[in-house]
Amino acid sequence: MTDMVQQSVPATVSCQKAEKTAERVVMRYSFFLLVAVVFVALAILRPSFTTLGNIHGILLSTSIAGLMFLGLTWIIAAGEIDVSFMSVAALANMAVAGLVSTGVGWPIAVLGGLGVGIVFGVLNATLVAVFRLPALVITIASGALAASLAAAIGKGTSISLASTGFVGAILDARIVGAIPLLAVIVGLLYVVAWVLQEKLTFGRYIYAMEQNREAVVEAGIPVTRLMFLLFVLSGIGSAMAGVLLSANLSSGQPYLGNSYFFDGLTAVLLGGMALKFGKPNVLGTLAAVLFLVGLLNGAALLGWTDSERQIIRGSLLLIGVGLVVLARTRTNRRNLS
Repeated sequence: MTDMVQQSVPATVSCQKAEKTAERVVMRYSFFLLVAVVFVALAILRPSFTTLGNIHGILLSTSIAGLMFLGLTWIIAAGEIDVSFMSVAALANMAVAGLVSTGVGWPIAVLGGLGVGIVFGVLNATLVAVFRLPALVITIASGALAASLAAAIGKGTSISLASTGFVGAILDARIVGAIPLLAVIVGLLYVVAWVLQEKLTFGRYIYAMEQNREAVVEAGIPVTRLMFLLFVLSGIGSAMAGVLLSANLSSGQPYLGNSYFFDGLTAVLLGGMALKFGKPNVLGTLAAVLFLVGLLNGAALLGWTDSERQIIRGSLLLIGVGLVVLARTRTNRRNLS
């Protein structure tokens, strides 16, 4: 009898380990499966969803938004927030359009747009990382400043561009079929970001800052410099997206940031469902951006109104926030037990 009990114990432990492994696999990869299922469903419901032109448009939009949200992903992963990213993109967009419309060449205009991102990135980084002011308050204020400057450049109206220069050529370039060159570039950038996040101490420091910043500081990790870098990267990424949008839209749009605010937060939080449940990560963000762009594109093809698509955005943001809260609650319970 004793031998039977002793034999059953390892079997029970093995079953529990197998169940936990299966649960972990499902939690890590279920979001990618959801993306695939939704895309297949849209392709069946509206065959035009899979045309080369539409796929090219989805990948191009995903690439631009992915650039804008990359830095935001790490800031939220570190336990901070940046709500100025979309306004910085709008200001960079208007700065490029304003310079080009006055006769300045595209290379100089692009440098001007990127300079906007550096300035606002350093501004946010200095106030939040160095002076330790609340990130939410600071980025609301800097975002409002950037939005006001963007509107002032065009006096509240858009600026049309007669040509898109070398930036337009980059956007038009394709590797093969419907795959734009920009998608490959951004994809490689995300691969590098994933290596930094998963294989180097850089990524471990970011997640440790969110869990217990005091312990990270006591361990001698340069938290101030790391947070400074994250905000500067967010500013540069947002500005790069704004520059690309000036060529993609053939104009400067002072209020384009409004449409990216919810999308950015939704992509980062919803992307936390993938790979690291409840933890924002770069591959999850990229998958979530593709999911959002494809879903909203498919909804438009199905004839859904703009208000109905906004409901989708809001619902997905609520789901993302709820999942992050749930994951952190579970993590805190494990730490206490």
